[in-house]
Amino acid sequence: MITSKQRAKLRGMANGIPAILQIGKGGICDNFLKQVDDALEARELVKITVLETAMLNTKATCGYVAEKLGAEPVQAIGSRFVLYRESRDNKQIEI
Repeated sequence: MITSKQRAKLRGMANGIPAILQIGKGGICDNFLKQVDDALEARELVKITVLETAMLNTKATCGYVAEKLGAEPVQAIGSRFVLYRESRDNKQIEI
């Protein structure tokens, strides 16, 4: 569990990164979860976009993906959300 100060720092860091993954009309499948898992291991901080065709609630989707992958939801605004998970082998972010 991260504190509100740590979350604020991560939100600031996420402001400058582009969204690298998208959830489309196919929704959340095992392949998508594997891609997010790999991205979290490599980057620790990942921004994801939920497209309008997905018909999903951004906050609920953020919570679901975070729970499935053992990540921390950092922020969910509009159609984008940010996840953080400390890398096991490639630690880059010090919070």
